[in-house]
Amino acid sequence: MVRRIIHIDKEKCNGCGICAAACHEGAIGMVDGKAELMRDDYCDGLGDCLPACPAGAISFVEREAAAYDEDAVAQNKKKAEAMGKMAFSGCPGSRSMQFARTSAEDGKAAASPMESQLRQWPVQIKLVPVKAPYFDQADLLIAADCSAYAYGDFHQKFLRGKTVLVGCPKLDQVDYSEKLAEIMKNNAINSVTVVRMEVPCCGGLEHAALRALDESGKEIPCQVVTISVDGKILS
Repeated sequence: MVRRIIHIDKEKCNGCGICAAACHEGAIGMVDGKAELMRDDYCDGLGDCLPACPAGAISFVEREAAAYDEDAVAQNKKKAEAMGKMAFSGCPGSRSMQFARTSAEDGKAAASPMESQLRQWPVQIKLVPVKAPYFDQADLLIAADCSAYAYGDFHQKFLRGKTVLVGCPKLDQVDYSEKLAEIMKNNAINSVTVVRMEVPCCGGLEHAALRALDESGKEIPCQVVTISVDGKILS
């Protein structure tokens, strides 16, 4: 049958995973860091995912597609609940996980408190001004909210000597690239380091930073560091 169904533009998709979380039917999943319509019969054609997409990568099309199968969706949800996660949708960044840590109390002295390396406030991308004294000749660190919690030595390894901007495209549901580009245009930025998590939704942060660098028109050295969810440097 020919019916209205969503279409995902892979070129525009930034991998944030917001659409997958917004799809109550489980029709959208994350594949290789991009959103993908997993099954036509899971898509009801109502488009809850459209306004959720910050990149404008989702639209409606009229095409030959299997009819929406409410029973199949219900069965998938039950299966997902039994597995403790959605089988075909949801961002891996939302998955609940716990990691074993060696306690400092296991016969060892507690670690000495470390001095914070934070050099400015505010730190949230949405809250910082476009131009500020701490941006002058700054080595800019653009970091995912979760990275400082995942990586134990974040302050010494990444934050030391840098001006930091933090954000989460999944929670803020915005494209940071425009503001980041304005910061780079209006200030003398020496370098940019992006610290992101391995989860697909963090791709939005990396994409925004690289796009901002391009739009700034400046040749600013940049590196991207990826942290695993259990606190290891992957790249």
